[in-house]
Amino acid sequence: MSETSPRLRAELEGIPTYKPGRPAASGGPVAYKLSSNENPYPPLPGVLETVTAAAGAFNRYPDMACTELMSELAERFAVPVSHVATGTGSVGVAQQLIQSTSGPGDEVIYAWRSFEAYPIITQISGATSVKVPLTPGDVHDLDAMADAITDRTRLIFVCNPNNPTGTVVRRAELERFLDRVPGDVLVVLDEAYKEFVRDLEVPDGVTLYRDRPNVCVLRTFSKAYGLAGLRIGFAIAHEPVAAALRKTAVPFGVSQLAQDAAVASLRAEDALLGRVGSLVSERTRVVDGLRGQGWTVPETQANFVWLRLGERTVDFAAVCERAGVVVRPFPGEGVRVTVGETEANDVFLKAAEMFRKEL
Repeated sequence: MSETSPRLRAELEGIPTYKPGRPAASGGPVAYKLSSNENPYPPLPGVLETVTAAAGAFNRYPDMACTELMSELAERFAVPVSHVATGTGSVGVAQQLIQSTSGPGDEVIYAWRSFEAYPIITQISGATSVKVPLTPGDVHDLDAMADAITDRTRLIFVCNPNNPTGTVVRRAELERFLDRVPGDVLVVLDEAYKEFVRDLEVPDGVTLYRDRPNVCVLRTFSKAYGLAGLRIGFAIAHEPVAAALRKTAVPFGVSQLAQDAAVASLRAEDALLGRVGSLVSERTRVVDGLRGQGWTVPETQANFVWLRLGERTVDFAAVCERAGVVVRPFPGEGVRVTVGETEANDVFLKAAEMFRKEL
């Protein structure tokens, strides 16, 4: 037997591991999972029934073209069907975008800290990450990101609202930034949390894409729509980019269950808005509660809050877990806490208060 191993790509060496939010532990105190930015509510009315009906046919391949969903999305956003592409969550589409634009010798720019999948999918492609630090207020430094553009830059991610800080970039500064980006560099506006935005100065990426061929908008059904377990997201972009996404998609990657659930969710708009409104109200209550305890909390427009704790991050997460709530620590930096059901938020606020008193 040969002692040699298959030759794998050198780019795979040292790829950071994506760390999902830990589940709530079984046993012990009542535990709530606030570590994954999931929607705490069950599927929207009619969605579970739709998926259950579709499950009876999962011996068949799904519609590879996602025809019904593509048509629904095109109508919802008033865009041509040819400008829409779907994938396995917005992160799946993001990986397709890098595959379509970037390889060895190319550069991908993004803020840091931002969505932790960006460095992973960039390195997989063989491209080089260019990480631009957030401002002291944990906001994208768009001027520094524009200054970082070189003739090797192929793609720029702007996560708005930003994960994990919840902070946003507003219309005027974003448009100034886009004006500085060369037309042959793709700017990806990652709007996974768009439904939770209440700041009227935060633009809808779809309005910006319309007259900018180098802008692509990412959205997902995982957050506000509550379909995280079905893995479905989409992009809106001009024809060349959208066509490239369809070329790089894994054949039959989006299941029929996911497609049918997404269509049903889009048609349950009233229920969706009600749930999102409830979570936004809870977000306000959590932020006010933390600030009342003396914490510095960046303004968040997402369904989570960010506490910059530095070396105290892991200790804080441990206190929360002992209290019965699991949060998402980024060791040495801070903690991201999803806004969940009222009971879970109460447990978290009590844990935060307890930690504060022990300082």
